[in-house]
Amino acid sequence: MAGGKAGPRRRPMTLAEAGPGTENERLGVIRLSMFENPLIIKHEVGKPLRNCYSLPGLDFTYGMYVHKRDGGVAEAIGHWDSIKPRNVLGPGKKIMPRDFLTMDRGAVKAGCTTAREFGLYYKFMDIRLKDENRFLSWVPKIPDMTFGRPARPSTPIYDIIQHRYKEMWMERQRARTRVQKIEKKKLDQVRGNRTTYLRTHPPPVKEESFWHPARFEKAEPHLSTFPDPEAREKALSASH
Repeated sequence: MAGGKAGPRRRPMTLAEAGPGTENERLGVIRLSMFENPLIIKHEVGKPLRNCYSLPGLDFTYGMYVHKRDGGVAEAIGHWDSIKPRNVLGPGKKIMPRDFLTMDRGAVKAGCTTAREFGLYYKFMDIRLKDENRFLSWVPKIPDMTFGRPARPSTPIYDIIQHRYKEMWMERQRARTRVQKIEKKKLDQVRGNRTTYLRTHPPPVKEESFWHPARFEKAEPHLSTFPDPEAREKALSASH
């Protein structure tokens, strides 16, 4: 087959189709049971698979033939087969509805108290209405009102064409993103301590004062490395 896809299965093989020169040629006695076993039958090149089930002949009709209703599609579409109810009481008589008011009073007088007892009383004491107008008298009247929920207002087509709802949704998403960024910045900020404060506001440097005992304040140096007093004065002035 084209594209390597097999078609629908064909009918089972017959004895005439398994003769000499065919792909299913057999040596010896050929039996019909050979064609009913899918493991024995050989595949034919370029042809769909055979069906190994035993099928009836070509003159067999599948399904059930209905003689009374065999008008085809036209009869099925143009004719509505309805069943007419049968009147058990006979022609000219009408089955009246049940008189539940009378049956309820009789059940209470009989001493019925449970739902099962009422059901048994209705089953054995089937009382019917004598007048049809009596049945219509106690039927509750439906008030002139509409039940259910009112329909919602129609969506303006002008806003739909201009993608107004899309823009509103995008604005809400942008506002939500801004709030999330602000909250994230607040969480990312590290709480300051004394160390971080001293890094930004260092304390003033305290000048060191060299303290000498009072007895050494008027003492003269025993060693002078300057060549003359003027060089010593220049060096001291440069250090200050």
